[in-house]
Amino acid sequence: MSPSSILRRHRVAALLGAALIISPVIVSFAQSNAGLSTVAATTQTPVAGITAPNGSFAPVIAVTKPAVVTITSVMKAQPQDEGSPLGGNAPFDQFFQQFFGDQGMPMPKAPPQQQGQRAEALGSGFIVGADGTIVTNNHVVDGASSIKVTLDDGTELPAKLVGHDAKNDLAVLQIKADKPLPTVKWGDSDKLMTGDQVLAIGNPFGIGTTVTAGIVSARGRDLHSGPFDDFIQIDAPINHGNSGGPLVDVNGNVIGINTAIYSPNGGSVGVGFAIPSDQAEKVVAKLMKGGDIEYGYLGVQIQPVTQDVASAIGLDHPGGALVSAVTQGSPAAKAGIETGDVITGFAGQEVKDPKDLSRAVADVSPGAKETLDVWRKGKAMQISADVGRNSDDQKTASNGNEGGSPSVGQNLRVPSLGLGLTDLTPDIRDQLNLAGNQRGAVVERVNPDKAASVAGIQPGDVIVGVDQMPVKTARQANQAIAEAGKSGKKSVLLLIDRGDAQIFVAVPFAAG
Repeated sequence: MSPSSILRRHRVAALLGAALIISPVIVSFAQSNAGLSTVAATTQTPVAGITAPNGSFAPVIAVTKPAVVTITSVMKAQPQDEGSPLGGNAPFDQFFQQFFGDQGMPMPKAPPQQQGQRAEALGSGFIVGADGTIVTNNHVVDGASSIKVTLDDGTELPAKLVGHDAKNDLAVLQIKADKPLPTVKWGDSDKLMTGDQVLAIGNPFGIGTTVTAGIVSARGRDLHSGPFDDFIQIDAPINHGNSGGPLVDVNGNVIGINTAIYSPNGGSVGVGFAIPSDQAEKVVAKLMKGGDIEYGYLGVQIQPVTQDVASAIGLDHPGGALVSAVTQGSPAAKAGIETGDVITGFAGQEVKDPKDLSRAVADVSPGAKETLDVWRKGKAMQISADVGRNSDDQKTASNGNEGGSPSVGQNLRVPSLGLGLTDLTPDIRDQLNLAGNQRGAVVERVNPDKAASVAGIQPGDVIVGVDQMPVKTARQANQAIAEAGKSGKKSVLLLIDRGDAQIFVAVPFAAG
C-alpha cells in the first residue's frame, strides 16, 4: 500500500488555518453551471421558527422573495483536460476529483467545450443593503470574468465583486439601481433548534425564484471543507442554482445561506446545508469594506484527545488539541510548541477540541501575540506565540528525524499490541517514499484481533515515538512499549508517520 493511498484514507491532522481532512462523502455545491458541473463540500443553515400563521407561509414569502436575486457568472472555459470533468480552470476541479476519483466512482463529464468558449454558472443571492449590496457564496462567482444580477422583477444589472472569502465560502457584490431596493434582515442562528421550520429561497436549475419549506435536521455539521465548518442541516429541498440564496425563519429573517447538498445523483434528496447567519454576518461586514480577509496561522498538525490518549499522557479527562507535528519555521515552532503538547486554551478561550483551536487561531489577526495553555509531559504551562499569516500554499512539517544509523533489517514481535515491527532499510524507504534521514520502526504486520488493529495501526506506518519519547529502531520501539506496559499504564501513546502526516495513536494494553 502506497503512502499516498494511506494518506488519502487516514489523514486526521489539520494545518491550522486550512483544514486538510477530506470527507468520504459526495457533497454537491448547490450551483447550476451551464457547461460546467461542480462538486465539493458545503453546507446549509436555518434558524428557530414558529408555526406558520394560518398554515401558510405566504406573508413571509411576500416580504423576503423580492430581495432574492439570480446571479449569472460568466467564465471563459479552457480546453477540456483529460480526466477532468470541469476543464482546466473550473472551480474546485481538484476537490471534484478527490470526491470521485479517490472513491473509485465514475466521474461526471461536462459537455465538450471549444477553446475560448464562454460558460455561464447560475446561483442565487439576497440583498442586504437598499443601495444594492448583495450576499452570495464565493463558489458562485469564483473565477468569473463578469457577473450579472437579475432582480425579482426581471431587471438585469451588472455587478461588481466587492470582496470574497473562500474559507467561509462567502462573497459580497454591489449593483447600482435607480431606486432603493428591497432587503432582508439577518436573524439569530444561535437560537436555532432541531425541528424548527425554515424556508429556502433561490433559483434551482435556473427555472425562476422558488421557495421550499422544511425543518432543521441537525446543527453543527462538519463537512471538512475548512476551519469554520459549523453547518446547519435542513430537509427543505434545494438544488443546483440555490447556492447563495437565503434560508429564512418564519419571521422572514435570514438565518442561513444555502450552500450545498448531499446527493448520490445530483438532485435533492432532503439533505442540505447552510452557513449559519451569525457566522456569515460577521464575515460579510468585513467583506463590505472590500478585498479579502486575512486569517491567523500557527503551523501545527493537531488531532483530538481521546480517552485512551488522555490516559497515556496523564490527563484526567479528554479534551484539547494534541499537537502531532510542528511546521518548521512556523510561529508555533518559534514559540517553542512541541510535538506531543496538548493545547487546552488559546487567547483566554478554552479549547475543547481541534476545531475550537482551528477557528480561534484563524479568527486572530496576523501579527497578534496570544497566550496558549499547554499540557506537556504531565505539567500545565503557558506559551506566548506571535500569530502568523495564513496562506493556501503553506505545507505541513517535514517528518524526518536526524541522527543515528539504522540496524540491518531487525524484525520484532510486540504480542501485547499485536504488532510485527522491522527496521527501516533503504528498500523500505524507497517503497514508502521516505526521506533518507527518516528513523523509526516500520509496522510490518498487524494482528486483526489485537488492540493495535482496533486502534487503526496498519502496515506501512512508521513508529517514531513511544510515550512522547523518540525511537529510531524496532528494538527501541519494542523496549519502550514493554516499559509502558510494566509501568501499569492502561495504554501506550505511539507517534506515527503516515504518508506526509504525523499522528498520535493511543493503543490500550490487553486487560489482565
